[in-house]
Amino acid sequence: MGYLPPKPDDPNLLVGLEYSDDAGVYRLSPDLALVQTVDFFTPIVDDPYLFGQIAAANALSDVYAMGGRPVTALNLVAFPTKTLPMKVLGEILRGGADKVREAGAVLLGGHSIEDKEPKYGLSVTGVVHPDRVWTNGGARPGDGLILTKPLGIGIISTAIKKGKASPDAVAAATEAMTALNKTAAEVLSDFSVGGCTDITGFGLLGHGLEMARASRCSLRIHAGKVPIIPEARDYAIAGYVPGGSKCNLSTVSPQLHLAADLQPETGILLADAITSGGLLVSLPEKEVEAAIAALHNAGVTSARYIGSVSGDAPGTISVLSE
Repeated sequence: MGYLPPKPDDPNLLVGLEYSDDAGVYRLSPDLALVQTVDFFTPIVDDPYLFGQIAAANALSDVYAMGGRPVTALNLVAFPTKTLPMKVLGEILRGGADKVREAGAVLLGGHSIEDKEPKYGLSVTGVVHPDRVWTNGGARPGDGLILTKPLGIGIISTAIKKGKASPDAVAAATEAMTALNKTAAEVLSDFSVGGCTDITGFGLLGHGLEMARASRCSLRIHAGKVPIIPEARDYAIAGYVPGGSKCNLSTVSPQLHLAADLQPETGILLADAITSGGLLVSLPEKEVEAAIAALHNAGVTSARYIGSVSGDAPGTISVLSE
């Protein structure tokens, strides 16, 4: 991983750098803790307004993944003012502002620099009760695993760049990326959530492995139960796979066991590098059915039970057959 600074000797630091969690958490009082995160990236869609929405949803997601509620946000902007019209930046900022407003947070301002390539994102501050923080390290043997958004976004994004994606696939990927994890987090807060992370650049397998390591357990994923955007499998077979997804699969492979009868493209789909993906949550198996029903009733219709947590072979993932 490279250099990590020494852990601060501060009992109020609840979540820091140790377990690759989605945000930092600092306790202010017995009943209140701050959740802080930052994220930004280059455009992944041509429409600047949609790009603003997606980037903002992606940054806000880190607070939801900690069990928190976003309160304030600051824009982070890099923009080539000499080569792109300012109206493009205006549309990016409008998309971000609309998504922050949808989250119920307040946009306070931000910071910008001149750069050769546009980049946009948010620094987000949220709040959470210190006793209700969700982390990568909270999964327990016997838990079930729920994923709230479908996979395949990175593969479809690559197909879009190649001009091969169908209108339906584009619409499905855009809908997934612009959707906040707010409703899912609110619904799941009524259940006994153990571990939680959001699925982004490292894919389901990469972020799942972080959870397995931090929780000192193993994950068992049923490939046939994982929600995948229609057509993503076809595009993966056709070779429209981002380099990041291939790198993800290679990185996790020493700790990964794939069932022998899986289709060849399944590993890539599970490792697909995603922008603004869903929440991966562990909770007691006895609560899984009720949690899925509650998510579906609240409109999170892509949520699925995808596997379980085991105490065997800590720090590994097994993917079972279709």
